[in-house]
Amino acid sequence: MKPNIKACGQAMVTALVNAVLAVTLMLLVEFAISGSFQVPETYLWAGLLIWVVIFAGQFWRQRHLCQSGDTHRESPDPSR
Repeated sequence: MKPNIKACGQAMVTALVNAVLAVTLMLLVEFAISGSFQVPETYLWAGLLIWVVIFAGQFWRQRHLCQSGDTHRESPDPSR
């Protein structure tokens, strides 16, 4: 259970940082094109979708890394 919680936390932080950066970049481009600083609802939905996709991928990756790290600690390799 603990590797899942650790993986979830790391995946959440990674996904949040990437989603915020993506929405910020979209807003900067919107400002450069239109000259007004308005937050269209579409950009917020895009940021949420980016967060979900990155969270899913990172959670799977982090969970796999945490589980493989635990198995290496439990059974040390005698060749090292």
